[in-house]
Amino acid sequence: MITLITGKKGTGKTKILIDKINDAVKTTNGNLVCIEKGENIRRSISYKVRWCDVEQFCVEGYDAFYGFIAGMLAGNYDIKDIYVDGILKIGGRDFENFGKLLEKIDKLTGDDVNVVFTVSADVSELSENVKQFIK
Repeated sequence: MITLITGKKGTGKTKILIDKINDAVKTTNGNLVCIEKGENIRRSISYKVRWCDVEQFCVEGYDAFYGFIAGMLAGNYDIKDIYVDGILKIGGRDFENFGKLLEKIDKLTGDDVNVVFTVSADVSELSENVKQFIK
């Protein structure tokens, strides 16, 4: 299942994500992964969460990001939740391609893995293939 936390810069998306991560640590029966570009939230989340900086792996763009996620899931079947802070910093502001990424990740993860993204954009800016994942 995919969840999007949307809003313009400074609206509290990352704080919401941090709270979701730290709450999930208390209840999960699997592994949690947090992905971001840089080290913005690393010290704010539980040490029990597997944290990844995409810059360390030279991940840029939506295709590279998809490969990164697919490889991570192929190597670890115990991942239950993936949290991604600032997806537009990783893939760019091409919302049509972002929507295609979401569709591919949705097929890859199905109901087995929850994936939460923060998206620094107003809902009105998003393409229809992205909006379908807003609940």
